[in-house]
Amino acid sequence: MHQLTLTYGDIESAAARIAGRVRPVTLAPADPAPRSTPGAYELWLALEFMQHTGSFKARGAQNFLQSHRDAGTLPDAGVTIASGGNAGLACAWAARQQGVPATVFLPATAPEVKVAKLRSYGADVRLTGTEYAEALAACEHFAASTGALASHAYDHPLIAAGAGTLLEEIHARLPDLDTVVVAVGGGGLFTGVATAAGHHGIRTVAVEPRNCRALNAAVEAGHPVDVPVNSVAADSLGARRTSEMALTTAQQADVHSILVPDEQIIRARQYLWADRRVAVEHGAATALAALTGPDAAYSPSPGERVAVVLCGANTDPGDLA
Repeated sequence: MHQLTLTYGDIESAAARIAGRVRPVTLAPADPAPRSTPGAYELWLALEFMQHTGSFKARGAQNFLQSHRDAGTLPDAGVTIASGGNAGLACAWAARQQGVPATVFLPATAPEVKVAKLRSYGADVRLTGTEYAEALAACEHFAASTGALASHAYDHPLIAAGAGTLLEEIHARLPDLDTVVVAVGGGGLFTGVATAAGHHGIRTVAVEPRNCRALNAAVEAGHPVDVPVNSVAADSLGARRTSEMALTTAQQADVHSILVPDEQIIRARQYLWADRRVAVEHGAATALAALTGPDAAYSPSPGERVAVVLCGANTDPGDLA
């Protein structure tokens, strides 16, 4: 049983552990609105898709394996994970850095671009079932029978703490940040970011697709519940239920849970391409979607300093042209 509450100390430890092993986040200011614009706020984009393996997941994977390496608990059988893609990529990359094998289980529906990338990192890729839960069951069986260390896409304190280091870097560069906007799938990135943000007095806006609302539904119910998964962003945000850790964090910190429709996610992703030549996955565009469009789900106050985390870019850009 994992701890149910992530602490700021966990994130500080992770930051020390992975220092020099991951790329520092790049921050880009969005084009400022003219001073005369009513309600203008300051927007920054955290370009975390430039991280190793193309997503923030490298942070948690590196923290997880390095922590086990330091403790002498990294087995010769290596590490195994079930992942719709990005966590598997990060796990395979970190395992190669640590010189241990990685066996990655993912649904047969995973994008071919992610499968090919996994194999390029030397992972043994096993395609199982059509959704994450089936791949997870196969992964658990493999770990039990081989002694491989089981990692998790999001529901582990070391994974979440690694993700939280992202907010530490953003805060160091923007000490007077008011709000961080982050997409939520299973809740690892959210848990880490919101925990660090809460320590610094920063509000977290947690954004989910309307039809992948595991955290939003858990907050509503008061406990994690299964939700249907049906969104253009499901390949990275399609968790059937959120973690207890994510729910605890949502209940404790200054968190606003927001839902956005798929059309807005698609528009935000197209906008990033048309305006900046940035090709992100739909999961990353989900965060920006909360601020865009005529009926934006989150409206910052005048002068508010906001950072939106663009968390991953493992996507086929063919539909952006």
